Amino acid sequence: LCNAMCLTLPLLLLQEGRCLYVILLMALYWCTEALPLAVTALLPIVLCPFLGILPSSKVCQQYFLDTNFLFLSGLIMASAIEEWNLHRRIALRVLMLVGVQPARLILGMMLTTSFLSMWLSNTASTAMMLPIANAILKSLFGEKETSKDMNRENEENQASLQQNKLYTVPTEMQFLASTEDKDLTEEKEISSDAVLELKKEEEYKTNIWKGFLISIPYAASIGGTATLTGTAPNLILLGQLKSYFPECDVVNFGSWFMFAFPLMLIFLLMGWLWISILYGGINLRGWRTKKSNIRVDAEARAREVIQEDYQKLGPTKFAEQAIFFFFCVFAVMLFSRDPKFIPGWASLFAPGFISDAVTGITIVIILFFFPSQKPSFRWWFDLKAPNTETQPLLTWRKAQETVPWNIILLLGGGFAMAKGCEESGLSVWIGGRLHPLEGVPPPVAVILITIVIALFTEFASNTATIIIFLPVLAELAIRLRVNPLYLMIPGTIGCSYAFMLPVSTPPNSIAFSSGHLMVKDMARTGLLMNLMGVLLLSLAMNTWAKSIFQLGTFPAWANIHAENTTSALRAVENVTLSAL
Repeated sequence: LCNAMCLTLPLLLLQEGRCLYVILLMALYWCTEALPLAVTALLPIVLCPFLGILPSSKVCQQYFLDTNFLFLSGLIMASAIEEWNLHRRIALRVLMLVGVQPARLILGMMLTTSFLSMWLSNTASTAMMLPIANAILKSLFGEKETSKDMNRENEENQASLQQNKLYTVPTEMQFLASTEDKDLTEEKEISSDAVLELKKEEEYKTNIWKGFLISIPYAASIGGTATLTGTAPNLILLGQLKSYFPECDVVNFGSWFMFAFPLMLIFLLMGWLWISILYGGINLRGWRTKKSNIRVDAEARAREVIQEDYQKLGPTKFAEQAIFFFFCVFAVMLFSRDPKFIPGWASLFAPGFISDAVTGITIVIILFFFPSQKPSFRWWFDLKAPNTETQPLLTWRKAQETVPWNIILLLGGGFAMAKGCEESGLSVWIGGRLHPLEGVPPPVAVILITIVIALFTEFASNTATIIIFLPVLAELAIRLRVNPLYLMIPGTIGCSYAFMLPVSTPPNSIAFSSGHLMVKDMARTGLLMNLMGVLLLSLAMNTWAKSIFQLGTFPAWANIHAENTTSALRAVENVTLSAL
């Protein structure tokens, strides 16, 4: 114990020891939520200067990097989409196309939610889709809460019919040949069959209801991984890459989309099959059996509800068309800025001057002055024509109310922690303690990292999880002499694979708060979802990701960092020995 204290005390007196204290304190606050997450993210502004880790000028600028502005542009675009109900029109249109059978409806819900989550926040996508799902479920099955009362009422009605000899109408031959005892036996048999059928329908109804509700947050978490702006961990990876490896220009919106979008589609399809089979949307045993009249009528009502809701939106407004146009321009420009396999439009300008943040902010600025109504040019030719002021597609007041500004601070806190690790030498110190892992094969390391992070993020915020783990993964990659992206990308995406608990992600909590799901439902479904995510991610990293990110070689930008790390590690060891 004395030896351990002697070794630990000098470390705490060093700069990297003080930085480690800040990180552990913030990790504790993030995991326990003793303070709001955004408030905890502000602690580096106070602690880093006071503890001599970083000057305030270096800490504060981490809160407004270009990565933060890229994320801000996505949040503002999401506000404009919500303002004009474009998301609802897209969702209802997709559901009209896929059909109203339960398995198809679940697929439609998952496709729509994942598409929205690629551009909006996972929480917002879930909150948008759940009311639509509830309306469809009520049209299919009626009110879930009153189902038991309805069954009890049906049983009472059947009992009264039996007592009054009104349950069945026998044929003439049956009436002449039957006795009173035989009639009573037949009535009891029919009654038991009817009760059994009602129980089956009730169980089917409950399972489909659960399948609908649980598919939406899962699809939101999966869809958010497909784009850099889809979820905060993706942008934290981009920001920390720029901090640790300034020469790395491999990851941008286009290259990430080429890697993550196919992975998202495969995982979404596998997840849909698992949820549909588990909750009765797809019946492998009785797929040839004829559907009951109750289910046929329910599906017809659901189709009517979807069409009625779509008609309530009315004809497509000019504002919706304009938002959709700018949304497409937003996505295309981000994708084509520097897609790597061909020269992008950014090559027309000075190298290094145009980033994804420039593209995103350019588009969203237009939203604040582009008119929401079709402009009239009569006043150009008629001086007496009224020149009324038109409302823009998005007002600043609306953006203030709907943009979650706390996430910007959360990103900034993560970047400040990363900068502190780099400047203080903590990342180098951590790298020096990773000798036992140097013999682990890289493919095995990918699987282990994804499993550990996916389990950790079940209990902690995915943003806090990736902020804590990315510096360690970067140093581990240097030790293993593999491309740092080979470990950092699985760690980043693994943070979004939190499916087992209601507290794992806000989308899970929103779906669980509906009252129709139990913890065991999410645990049973999420366990296999986590396993599928780990295996599919490992497959992606060892196949198409290698060609997109050049993962087969140890890059020059990482080699420079490795040389600096080695020299810094020797300096840290010398300082530690001299302190002892």
